[in-house]
Amino acid sequence: MLSIADPSQADGPRPELSVVVTLFNEIATVEELHARTIAGLEPLARPFELIYVDDGSTDGTFATVERLHAADPRVRAVRFKRNFGQHPAMHAGLARARGEIVITMDGDLQNQPEDMPRLIDAVDAGYDVASGRRTAREDAWGRTLPSKLINGMLRRFTGVAISDFGCAFNAYKRTAVEPMLGAIGRQRFTKALILSGGASVIEVDVGHAARQGRSRYSPLRLTRLALHVLAGFWPQPIQWAGVALGAVCSLTAVALGIYGVIFWIGEANFPGPLFGGVAVLFVLGVQGFVLALVGEYLGRIQREVERRPLYTIDREL
Repeated sequence: MLSIADPSQADGPRPELSVVVTLFNEIATVEELHARTIAGLEPLARPFELIYVDDGSTDGTFATVERLHAADPRVRAVRFKRNFGQHPAMHAGLARARGEIVITMDGDLQNQPEDMPRLIDAVDAGYDVASGRRTAREDAWGRTLPSKLINGMLRRFTGVAISDFGCAFNAYKRTAVEPMLGAIGRQRFTKALILSGGASVIEVDVGHAARQGRSRYSPLRLTRLALHVLAGFWPQPIQWAGVALGAVCSLTAVALGIYGVIFWIGEANFPGPLFGGVAVLFVLGVQGFVLALVGEYLGRIQREVERRPLYTIDREL
């Protein structure tokens, strides 16, 4: 079974805090991120480590991380052989974290490292998870609207009433992460996965800055993410979708049939082709959604059967 790194067997003094930062082509922000993170943690006077996970960057990000490691022994780093995605990268960092409190964040400076002490204080107060909640979110409506939909789905399926499942800026007790480590990376939404195991949570307001450059979340990717939520957190969605499909199609057919009979009697001219076409398009649309959901399941089954590794590592510092 996978487990978090054993602090007692690691080299050097045991840190109390571990900060896991996922990076992908962040050469423009990584040095500023590092400086601000150090400035936010050093006043706490608690031993810490920084774990940078480079998810196959092609812009020289890892060379910068190597320089940071050479200058500061508290910096550790992992470089993937190619881009595997944010959640496998998060797994690589969590699996190597040695601190009793683990903080996770993205490397694009949308999260503000100065907010870390607030997350740490919330965990120190007794909560298993301090969940970052982005205030005054600096994203376009095309990004925030799908995010609200996905957050609503996760609240419904996990039974956890927090408002921002998508924020990667969080603090976890080590004991909350370890039982779920085997599923983290294969299942997106690390925070939702940990909370679904019964971890106690408190939301902490954190700042949020606009992303530098174009968002990596296209409408297609957001749609696939919604399907992943359905397949990953909603038990037996195929059955529910089938019931909904049958009910909607049946009710639509009955309604159109009644309307057709009334129109036929009153006007002696029923527009069958028009309503037939609308009904066919409606059914095809619903069937397309169901097929997409089936495709998500088949993809999961294929990954489990093949047992491919979550990622392959090029270098580790």
